[in-house]
Amino acid sequence: QVQLVESGGGSVQSGGSLRLSCAASRYISSSYCVAWFRQAPGKEREGVAGIDSDGVTTYADSVKGRFTISLDNVKNTLHLQMNSLKPEDTAVYYCASSRWCLPGLPRRNEYNYWGQGTQVTVSS
Repeated sequence: QVQLVESGGGSVQSGGSLRLSCAASRYISSSYCVAWFRQAPGKEREGVAGIDSDGVTTYADSVKGRFTISLDNVKNTLHLQMNSLKPEDTAVYYCASSRWCLPGLPRRNEYNYWGQGTQVTVSS
């Protein structure tokens, strides 16, 4: 069992940056899959970025070149650096982990450990 706690959300103007963090209650092995998801009002939760058990990073097309996912194994913390934010990035962002996942963009049903979510609001 691992507990995940997100932080770093907030309100920014279009073009701004935010850095989300996700602190884990224990060591996250590099063999685990970790990911960030987001859910906007009235929409399904979608995978934004992930690191699979081989260390391969994957991004949704909508955030490529703007978002960067990273895992600090020493501090047991997952980060999501978000630059050039757009109003359409507004959502609740969740971190997640799993002992197994398929290659490619993270899929919700593959992850069994979730944080409580942090709100990101981007105004135009």
